Amino acid sequence: MNVSKFRNFFLGVAAGVVVCSGIITQTSAQESDIVDTAVTAGKFDTLVAAVKAAELVETLKGDGPFTVFAPSDDAFAKIPADQLEELLKPENKEKLQGILTYHVVGGAKVMASDVVNMTSAKTANGQEVAIAVKDGVVSIDGAKVLTTDIECSNGVIHVIDSVIMPKADIVDTAMAAGSFKTLLAAVTSAELVETLKGDGPFTVFAPSDDAFGKIPAEKIAELLKPENKETLQRILTYHVVSGNVMAADVVKLTSAKTVNGKEVAIAVADGKVTVDGANVVATDIKCANGVIHVIDSVLMPK
Repeated sequence: MNVSKFRNFFLGVAAGVVVCSGIITQTSAQESDIVDTAVTAGKFDTLVAAVKAAELVETLKGDGPFTVFAPSDDAFAKIPADQLEELLKPENKEKLQGILTYHVVGGAKVMASDVVNMTSAKTANGQEVAIAVKDGVVSIDGAKVLTTDIECSNGVIHVIDSVIMPKADIVDTAMAAGSFKTLLAAVTSAELVETLKGDGPFTVFAPSDDAFGKIPAEKIAELLKPENKETLQRILTYHVVSGNVMAADVVKLTSAKTVNGKEVAIAVADGKVTVDGANVVATDIKCANGVIHVIDSVLMPK
């Protein structure tokens, strides 16, 4: 496919119509696939560049059906230019594919009349996007739907005002937060990185750097030594519960069995939740493979 033509991906989507040879027609869109529907685009150059860099052109020209939540150039403009440039590099192709496929619902042509009756939808990425309707406005993971029902031969396009980002796994989420450096160092020393990047789902009661700061530095240094790997594993797995246990579920519990095999005690008093006496200071940090709740102390298995 000609690159200059490809750069025009999603033309006319923002207006809810397709422009072909100066004639505005929805019928033409219905007869063309998702890519060809907008082959003469002008307002989706960044999305075009991303689809090309991710090598997803042929995918979006496939049988489908696909439902595409398409961010406009204005949507992409909300992301810092240096971050976009980094994403478009060949070495970040898989990450970019993960982001773009998070904008696509595969195997279904989900029209606007269907979307408004849904609370979520599973994307081609494998994760689910959250759908909400408030005051007549539909949002997908918080991004507003601006234009709907651009019908194509292999699906339908809806235009959104922001780029939606798939959730990272527990390890990457903690890394991005920047306040779990000691925990991540411990997870690495205990050789639990791959486990916590696995399918899960896991619920992690994650001690912040301030929580680890309550422990003498020499004790932490000792725990991080290779010869203490098993001890460190027992401590860290005492912070992990199998399953997706959200805050609304935690407050109904009095205990929870950890991956360590032992149970942590859960208490609720004066609106505050504690896990083995450690205060829960932040809740429901959703990840691709579970959820993180932040605690202010490191838990020690009995």
